[in-house]
Amino acid sequence: MKITQIRNATIIINFNNTKFLIDPWLMPKDYMEGFDSGVNSNIRQPRVELPFEIKKIIDVDAVIITHIHPDHWDEFAQNALDKNIKIFVQSEYDKQYILSKGFLDVEILSFEGTKYNNTTLYKTPTQHGKREIIKPLCESVNMPYDAMGVIFKAQNEKTLYIAGDTIWCEEVKTTLNKYNPDIIILNACAATVLNGERLIMNIDDIKEVIKCVPKAAIIASHMDTVSHLTLTREDLKKYKKEYNVENLLIPDDGQTIIL
Repeated sequence: MKITQIRNATIIINFNNTKFLIDPWLMPKDYMEGFDSGVNSNIRQPRVELPFEIKKIIDVDAVIITHIHPDHWDEFAQNALDKNIKIFVQSEYDKQYILSKGFLDVEILSFEGTKYNNTTLYKTPTQHGKREIIKPLCESVNMPYDAMGVIFKAQNEKTLYIAGDTIWCEEVKTTLNKYNPDIIILNACAATVLNGERLIMNIDDIKEVIKCVPKAAIIASHMDTVSHLTLTREDLKKYKKEYNVENLLIPDDGQTIIL
């Protein structure tokens, strides 16, 4: 298995001889304004450029879009990807949205498992920030709240869990206990909105994941890119060093981890 950190939540997973592109956010640095509802809204985003040219990033077999928030899917991905490529999404709403952009092969992942190229993909639940607080906020700006995580399973591979945009919550704990994944990718820049609520994980959340599955390799993604981040790679490296957390991996953009 190879995991290449592209930028933000955009990653390429080489799993069981299939290349999956996750959450392609391909616009150039500073292309869009910061989110009005988030902290640091004066900072433009993405904060950094892509590490590779787009044609290299989209050379994959299939795409998984965990949700269609504008830091996980954009017009540059829409224009660059072949309209016949296989795309997996979380819901009928997201499926219709992607179909409306001209894509022809869009499938909703199932909690019970969706097979593709001898790999089974399981949709997993999340809380993209505390549901009772963040869902009404999203709805007030006509943005869907839900995101998904994904479990990857195949006979000849370790079990991989992409937790997606989520905080530590009962849904994540249940997923960890059910699948006991060997490798876990966490979106961990602690993106925060103006009311102080986080949308994704911080160090305390990472600690909870490690406590639940202490032998798993933890990979920190969704770092150093969005305007509303409150946790950086340097912060995580200091935590890793201070507490000797050997199973926490913090890849740079463009770096490939082989597992």
